[in-house]
Amino acid sequence: MTPKHYDAIVIGAGQAGGPLASAFAAAGRRTALVEARHVGGTCINDGCTPTKTMVASARVAWLARRAGNYGVRTGDISVDMVAVRERKRAIVEQFRSGSTQRIEETSGLDLIRGEARFTGPASLAVALNDGGRIDLEAKVIVIDAGGRPAMPPVEGLKDTPALDSTSIMELDALPEHLLIVGGGYIGLEFGQMFRRFGSQVTIVQRGSQLMGREDPDIAQAVLDLLRDDGIDILLETDVVRANPADGGVRLTVRGNEREQALQGSHLLIATGRTPNSDRLHLDEAGVETDKRGYITVDERLATNVDGIYATGDINGGPAFTHISYDDFRILRTNLLEDGNATTRDRMVPYVAYIDPQLGRIGLTEQAARDKGLDIRVATMPMSRVARAIQVDETRGLMKAIVDARNDRILGAAILGAEGGELMSMIQIAMMGKLPYTALRDAVFAHPTLAESFNNLFASLEA
Repeated sequence: MTPKHYDAIVIGAGQAGGPLASAFAAAGRRTALVEARHVGGTCINDGCTPTKTMVASARVAWLARRAGNYGVRTGDISVDMVAVRERKRAIVEQFRSGSTQRIEETSGLDLIRGEARFTGPASLAVALNDGGRIDLEAKVIVIDAGGRPAMPPVEGLKDTPALDSTSIMELDALPEHLLIVGGGYIGLEFGQMFRRFGSQVTIVQRGSQLMGREDPDIAQAVLDLLRDDGIDILLETDVVRANPADGGVRLTVRGNEREQALQGSHLLIATGRTPNSDRLHLDEAGVETDKRGYITVDERLATNVDGIYATGDINGGPAFTHISYDDFRILRTNLLEDGNATTRDRMVPYVAYIDPQLGRIGLTEQAARDKGLDIRVATMPMSRVARAIQVDETRGLMKAIVDARNDRILGAAILGAEGGELMSMIQIAMMGKLPYTALRDAVFAHPTLAESFNNLFASLEA
């Protein structure tokens, strides 16, 4: 079969691959974009868009049950999971179809539906979704093939009905008791979501704290608020076995040197993700991966093979949509604009969409101390924020790490109402290299959440 030649091939239409393929085509490079599933990648189809849509539904249910706190009388509150699911599906389809249409209308860009595998350092074979095969070749190949939910090696799990972060969003009935293995961001978002929908929820976490990358005080605050929501959380607990039982599932877990059985109607596995590199036949091209299967790249996102690059979740960097999109910008700059962009010193903001949100940027206190930095730490509970009191959302705290040598902000964690938006304000200050005093002395509108920075940073002077 004679290969079809392109100037560039992009594998995967995620948040890096789709925009990059369009940019190649707009620059006059004949480009193929190979996608095995849906345009938009994890973010639009399985991650940010559907989960945050469902989080919004869960928050409305929570607020409705709390209406009496605001002097508002309501009747019984119930959740229609079919309606929640259909709302989620409609928004996903809106985002997905818009992205697909833009790609299909781009001159010089061929969208090929199928699964790609390498046959050489500059060639691919694509098993087409509608049958058959096509061979492609190009001097530039970008891998944006993403990842998928990982399943831990637990005895009996393969024979036990289990949900992952994708399939749980397709439920049409509310779980009576949802068991969740994993106390990271995904597990906590779904745990709180389904608790607010009305399920009993139990979270099993192997580590000594939730959200292992966070400072202990932030993790403890998250633990406290989730337990306050009625979620059972078991820390330092291993899953020994899983098996079907009584129309549901049973987990045998071990913690504090004793075993116990947990009975649930549904089981969610939220123990991380694994890269899709095993589907690409990378050995045919000589592309190297690390021991976890992530494609190794340099700070310009180049692999060890000339002309092959990797972006997004598959390269082992921070698995966030905005990082994937920045990977696109780096390659656009370097491959199309003759620039020299890198991932060096890139800020990595992120938000955990529990409620209240946890917004994070920069160094944690522990990371700063591990680096031997001379720091000052500002903390303040949200219960001291006037706007939070007014809207009756006072759970959480604000925390900022400041360089004692030059007063610049090194990092922050905002666990509170609109924590992601407040974190972004601090990120802007960090980007501008402003001293913390700029926020301490700023005149913000009253009453806003932003004015809390006056008091947060004033605490450093106390």
